[in-house]
This record gives sequence, C-alpha cells and structure tokens, in this order.
Amino acid sequence: MSKRILVTGGAGFLGSHLCERLLGEGHEVLCVDNFYTGRRANVAHLIGNPYFEVMRHDICFPLYVEVDEIYNLACPASPIHYQFDPVQTTKTSVHGGINMLGLAKRVKAKILQASTSEVYGDPKVHPQDERYWGNVNPVGPRSCYDEGKRCAETLFFDYHRQHQLKIKVARIFNTYGPRMHPNDGRVVSNFIVQALQGEDITVYGDGKQTRSFCYVDDLIDGLVRLMNSPDDFTGPVNLGNPVEFSILDLADQVIRLTGSRSRIIFKPLPTDDPMQRKPDASLARDVLHWGASTPLEEGLQKTIAYFRNV
Repeated sequence: MSKRILVTGGAGFLGSHLCERLLGEGHEVLCVDNFYTGRRANVAHLIGNPYFEVMRHDICFPLYVEVDEIYNLACPASPIHYQFDPVQTTKTSVHGGINMLGLAKRVKAKILQASTSEVYGDPKVHPQDERYWGNVNPVGPRSCYDEGKRCAETLFFDYHRQHQLKIKVARIFNTYGPRMHPNDGRVVSNFIVQALQGEDITVYGDGKQTRSFCYVDDLIDGLVRLMNSPDDFTGPVNLGNPVEFSILDLADQVIRLTGSRSRIIFKPLPTDDPMQRKPDASLARDVLHWGASTPLEEGLQKTIAYFRNV
C-alpha cells in the first residue's frame, strides 16, 4: 500500500538513498532538508518523479504536513560538520526531535529515529549490544552529537510511554558508499579522496583502532525493515556490519583498489576518538532478518567509482 513518507535530512548521504528506495517501492516521499550538509545534487535525479517533493526547512522549527510515516535522519553526522556549530547540532537532535515527535503525535504517524553507535561513546564492552549504556564524555568536543542523540532516544521512548506513539530507534554504525560528502572528514571518504589525488593518507593514532563498515544499500534495507517491523518492536537496534577492520587495513585496501602511490602518514588521535567500534547485530538478525551482505572490497569499489566521477 502506498504511503506518504517524510524523510528529514533527505538530501543527505543516507537520506537520498532512502528517498530513492521508498520511491522505488511506490510511496510518496517528502524530502525535507536545510542543506547545511545535504546537497541538492544528491536528489537532483529524483526531481522529475511526480511522487517526490523537496522542501527546504530546518526541523528546529515546527513543520505542519500530513504524512503516514517519518524517518528522522536530520543531523550533521561527521565530526567536522557537527563540531563546526555544536550548539546547533544539539538543537537539531533535541529541538528537532521534539518537533518531529510532535508532528507524529498530531498526525498519528509512525516515526523512526536515526540514532548512532556514538551513543556507546568509547565503549568498554566489545562488541556493543543494545543493552550497553555506553561510556560517553558529556563535556567533550564530540558531546554535542553523542549526547544530543542520547537525549533524542530518551525523548522518543518518553513519547512512546506517555503518548503511545509508534516509534523505532536505529543505532547506525559506520556507513559508506556513493554520495558521501567528499569533505566530511570521515575515514572512508578521506582515504579515497586522498588516494585519488595522490596525497598522503592521514591515519590518526597508530591505525590499530577498529571500525566496522556497512555499505549504504545494506543500511537502508535495515532502516526500511525496522520501520515495517511489528509495532511492539521499538528498538533500539544496532544496524551495522559486524566484520571488524583496523584503520590501517582500510588504508591498505583503498591504496590497492585505487592503484594510488599515496604514502600513509600518522597524526595524533583526536580527543574522545573511540578505539573499538563493532556492533552486536544479533537483534537485527533475529527480529528483522537483516544482515549486512556487501563485502568491504565490493563496497569500496563502488564508492571509489563514484568519487572518480565527482
């Protein structure tokens, strides 16, 4: 059945792929973005679709539309962008979250919050499952994002308990793929851009810290499965690839796949940068029948091809 679906942050990296997926399933999609980090180019190919609409709007201000479902993806997600205006980052998660929850309450829509693995901070539990409460610095340079997202989760569950709102909370782990912002400072896009330009590849710390990389198509499939899951399953649920790689492993793969002659150089580790990040994805597997299926090499090849054209 066709639904009217609002995607906030719809012109961003994840949001644009989600809009594409939902249109492909025959839904009407309203893409809302203030274009702080989202880009019109990400959704330009969708503009001619009569079931697609773009609205420039900042969700820190109330929005009055009629929809059946809401995917709340609006928030800068890379450290360079969310630390540039940290107060606004927190407002987007908290004020924006309240506005979208208020809209969902008014129109009786189901609402999904794109939360993050950053709610686990620099974890002392490995891998991280959804019962872990995290190890987050509340006053550090990353706190605007980490604590903003944690507060948003609180708001979602309070609206669920107090107003019986239908909610879904996804904790998204490192995701990569075409349409990443070339200057977002994230490790995959950084390494690819540096390798393609023949520059030194910058590794922070000793490169032995680990991350788990999920290809964007897999992640979007997880979000849609979560939204369509039974109403009594709220999450939070981890969505990410449980295969773990060191940052040096990633750098070596990018150099090999691009054919670059870039050298690896080392710089000091940023404050509060986590040493390990790996999801326990068993809840998503058991309830959503979901798992990340794209191998890192295959996903990197598609991402490198995109950046070559950019």
